[in-house]
Amino acid sequence: MHSYLKQYINGEWVESEGGTRHEVINPATEEPCTEIMLGSQADTDKAVAAAKAAFESFSQTSVEERIALLERIAEEYKKRIPDMAAVMADEMGCPIAIGNAAQGPAGLGHILKAAEALKEFEWEEKLGPARVVHEPIGVVAMITPWNWPMNQITAKVAPALAAGDTMVLKPSEETPGTGAIIAEIMDAAGVPAGVFNLVQGDGLGVGTALTKHKDVDMVSFTGSTRAGIMIAKNAADTVKRVHQELGGKTPNIILEGANIAEAVPNGLQGVIINSGQSCIAPTRMLVHESQYDEAVATAKGVMESVQVGNPTEMGAHIGPVVNAAQYEKIQGLIQKGIDEGGTVETGGTGRPDGVNQGFYVKPTVFSNITPDMTIAREEIFGPVVTVIKYKDDEEALRIANDTEYGLSACVYGPAEEAGKFTGKLRAGLIGVNNWGPVPDAPFGGYKQSGNGREMGKYGLREFMEVKSVIGEPA
Repeated sequence: MHSYLKQYINGEWVESEGGTRHEVINPATEEPCTEIMLGSQADTDKAVAAAKAAFESFSQTSVEERIALLERIAEEYKKRIPDMAAVMADEMGCPIAIGNAAQGPAGLGHILKAAEALKEFEWEEKLGPARVVHEPIGVVAMITPWNWPMNQITAKVAPALAAGDTMVLKPSEETPGTGAIIAEIMDAAGVPAGVFNLVQGDGLGVGTALTKHKDVDMVSFTGSTRAGIMIAKNAADTVKRVHQELGGKTPNIILEGANIAEAVPNGLQGVIINSGQSCIAPTRMLVHESQYDEAVATAKGVMESVQVGNPTEMGAHIGPVVNAAQYEKIQGLIQKGIDEGGTVETGGTGRPDGVNQGFYVKPTVFSNITPDMTIAREEIFGPVVTVIKYKDDEEALRIANDTEYGLSACVYGPAEEAGKFTGKLRAGLIGVNNWGPVPDAPFGGYKQSGNGREMGKYGLREFMEVKSVIGEPA
């Protein structure tokens, strides 16, 4: 069993003051795999105090010093990718091949891109008689999810360090091992004491304590829209900045005349990878009525070819979903889809054939889905896709935008035709004949998918204040 019973505060691993022991359940074996101490108010207060004290000096470090620090962190990070992959396989059921090839390297990319953005960043600008200056914002509370843990941790930690901020990280209690590893990386890279602090905990405990804390200047959160609303309310009393990347329900518009044999499998990769547990998974497949049957048959064939397997073994299979609650939620949504009149082309409720243990979900394709059905509106976070018919481009656009979310959208077909949709889709990331982000481009959502942006220079700006200085001598 992995054991992380201490918090990392002010450059040291320390015992929790009044914390509670918590076990993480391996979703493949349904047995405990990790133990941590859920932190307390006292732990949170100590971590915030350490970050506040460290800000005075760290905020004054030079750009060159922070670039060198990020480069040292990147070197230490590279050494630990196999450890990250192993702990993610145990804690969240991510196949170790994906951990080594995608999950771990994604985090490294954010560290390297933050260093690049810092090298090129314009810290000052002259506007008439004013000098406009970017400065670090202060103490940042970071609350990160379990689905792409290293990606989301580094997407916050790296630009905050680049900006000159100090921080307290609360990783998901479902994947605490990744948080502990990043703390070990920070320590090995020589991050000054108090600049980076780790307090393990859950949302109601440490999460609430951080978001309400008077000495926290900013909260950066990735997770559900429901939790994001609670965080914004908690932060309101102290008027701190709240930066959020929340839920999604990505439409995948396949244009009339598109190559179904290419478009459908490409889009489905975003539903298959990570067992569908991605906020940008293109789970709403919109297909023109003339190609609907072909698309359904193709999607069925692709999903039937997906294998499930042990996440600790190498291979091209997918793993289980993260925990029992997520499994039951997905089962309920699949059943709801059936009850509301959808047709299960493949998959459905229950575990895959031959599997009698673990939170494994059958890769599932629904046809005969209308946009008002629950399964077409709620975020599923599992390997489930709904295929929806449309009659013309106007209807496709209307269905795509008819959602409370706006994180991402994608369009497959001739590039010129697809390009006509990009300015009309209400989402922060639009893929044309692809579905994923790139590390330099800003990432974040419209509507109830959040506010603010991560990655590259736009992510760096989020962790800064802007000051106008007027009347200085020439």
